[in-house]
This record gives sequence, structure tokens and C-alpha cells, in this order.
Amino acid sequence: MFNTIFNSTAVGLDISTALIAAGVALGLGLIIAITHMTTSQTSKSFLVTLAILPLLVMAVMIMINGNLGTSIAILGAFSLIRFRSIQGNAKELLSIFFAMMIGLACGMGHVLFGTVITAIAVIAILIFSYTNFLEPNKKQRILKIVIPEDLDYETVFDDIFKKYTSKAELVRMKTVNMGSLYKLTYNITMKHGVKEKDFLDEIRVKNCNLKVLLSHPCLEEEI
Repeated sequence: MFNTIFNSTAVGLDISTALIAAGVALGLGLIIAITHMTTSQTSKSFLVTLAILPLLVMAVMIMINGNLGTSIAILGAFSLIRFRSIQGNAKELLSIFFAMMIGLACGMGHVLFGTVITAIAVIAILIFSYTNFLEPNKKQRILKIVIPEDLDYETVFDDIFKKYTSKAELVRMKTVNMGSLYKLTYNITMKHGVKEKDFLDEIRVKNCNLKVLLSHPCLEEEI
């Protein structure tokens, strides 16, 4: 059904066919960039990369078509490329992989397949981004508490957790400052309607006003 537009029996690649593939790759790259722009905070340089990446991958695929040795060499080169100068998030990695996949499809002449996949993926991304589907519990938190070594960490916060949380699980404990302090890490779920400031204030009373950190799971930090 999704046939390639390239003529496998021809000696070379027809210029008009190559231009069609290039136009489709660039157009689909723009759609990917616009989709990423509407669903994420990003920069212009990254959007330009997403828009041009399918076209460049398509050109590479055309150049290495039928040459296994060159294909392996290009694959090794791709593995060395860093697409971003700073650590990116999962959605940026998804968009990069999306753009590369479309470029591969266009480079093999499957422009209709690439167009259909782009339409399906864009619709799915928009639905998942603007609805509550697959959205985690917004009340989930990571709680990190530093306590003195002589404090009984197993029960000292039970009354506070019972008052402010619906779930509190100790997931990690380690000693710091030459063993004079403990650092406790909890996965907690806050109750609806409670004030996080009051929660932290009561913990500070219990832990002698040492460091306390309350963060979202995706923004976990060290204290």
C-alpha cells in the first residue's frame, strides 16, 4: 500500500522525484517543529533543528542508498552527534527521534507513509498534551529531611504524615556529616486542601530546624 516513489530499476535518482521527497521532508519537519513549539517551552534554534533534520536525514539516506559499508559508517557518525548542548527532557528526545524517523521514511521514498505517521503522531501528541490522560497525581512529592543521629526516624514524623499526607513511604536513608546526621527520603502524597508551608513548619520543629526539601518527582534535588 505504501509504495516508494523511487524507481528501483533506474540507474540514478530522478531530480523531480528527489525534489518531491525533499519538499515532503521539509514540510513534515515544519509540522513536527510547530507541534513541539505548541506543546513545550523551547528555543528557536531547537525548532530550526527539528524542521531541517528530516531533510538532512533524507539526503543522507539517498547518498548511502545501496552501499552497506557507507551505511555503517554514517550510523557510527550519527551516534557521535549531540543534538543539544544542555540536558534535554523526554519530549525533546521524542521530537528528535520523530524527525529522524520521518527523514528515514522520506529518504527511502515512502513519503505517503511518512505523512500518515506524522498525522497520527501529531494528533496523539496534542491529545496527550492538552488532556489529563496519562497525567500523574499532582499531589505526589519527594520529601527529603535531615535529622540528628539521636532522633528516632522510624516514628518521629508519623503524626505529621497522618495529618498532612495520604501516603508516606521511606525509600532511602543515609548518613551524612561523618555519621552525625541522617538524610531521609520519602515518597509522599499530600492530602487535598492542606498547606505545604504548615507541613514543612511542623517537620522543622521535629528535626531541630535542619534542612528540609519538598519537591515534585520530576524536579528531584539534593540537599
